Amino acid sequence: MTTTLHDHLIVIDGLNISKFDRSVFEDMRRGGVTAANCTCSIWENFRDSMDQIARWQEHFANHADLILQVRTTADIRRAKAEGRTGVFLGWQNLAGIEDRIDYLGLFKTLGVGVMQIAYNTQNLVGTGCYERHDGGLSEFGREVVVEMNRLGILCDLSHVGPNTSNDVILLSTKPVAYTHCLPSGLKAHPRNKSDEQLRYIADRGGFVGVTMFPPFLSRGPQATVDDYVDAIDYIINLIGEEQVGIGTDFTQGWGPEFFKWITHDKGRARKLTDFGEILNPKDIRTIGEFPNLTLAMVRKGWSETRIRRVMGENWLRVLHEVWGE
Repeated sequence: MTTTLHDHLIVIDGLNISKFDRSVFEDMRRGGVTAANCTCSIWENFRDSMDQIARWQEHFANHADLILQVRTTADIRRAKAEGRTGVFLGWQNLAGIEDRIDYLGLFKTLGVGVMQIAYNTQNLVGTGCYERHDGGLSEFGREVVVEMNRLGILCDLSHVGPNTSNDVILLSTKPVAYTHCLPSGLKAHPRNKSDEQLRYIADRGGFVGVTMFPPFLSRGPQATVDDYVDAIDYIINLIGEEQVGIGTDFTQGWGPEFFKWITHDKGRARKLTDFGEILNPKDIRTIGEFPNLTLAMVRKGWSETRIRRVMGENWLRVLHEVWGE
């Protein structure tokens, strides 16, 4: 019965940063993932971000039997109907626009629908969560947020400092999101969000995608899929079930060099954190095990309505509000 339920769900993963290739796309299909926000820029400058877009265009052409590019929520529904996984491109930093606000429109045209304001450290727009001093949005950053609203690009605040996050939440005229985070009420960590921060974004129309990245879970690499559902439940109890979704932060296929790159400022400067062992929760260690998440929600006693909302329908609504189509 649970498998049948999962098969009928719209399943949206608010953040996936795997080493994308055909094996990952096959696992997405195995796991019944309808659509995912797939990271294609972190520390990259303009040219390197363009290279990443070009690589994705090759993926869309070479693996069209498995994936399709998502620009609208209608594309997500189409992916579900056709038994493929929709990919909407996302950035985890704004380094790719350099100092050119007009590049936002260029990348939106190329299909980038989600952009994070800052990744862990300071950039020209705002401050990341590992900086000692969070000065909030720069004046350039305020212009960037306004332009992202105009273009229909979701503002992601997952790795962003609290002051900068609050500035974006207050300035934005469209919903903003923590696409992949966990509550510090379950584990104190610079990447986790306090109860106050979670309520603040939700009270102002924002959205929370819950990650299962092991360093941020209370039991770390000993966690299970049930621990992940407990973390989702914790946030639902704070802000309600209509503003919560999934944002796994899958890093499938990557090895130590990748984690070294993402945990150093700009990819090569000071070390920001030590993740330790990266082992996803038992029973959802791979993307193909996504049906086990639905099973764990059923075990938790969740209603079918709650499961449908959290697994994808909430994301679908928010993306429509931001993208406008």
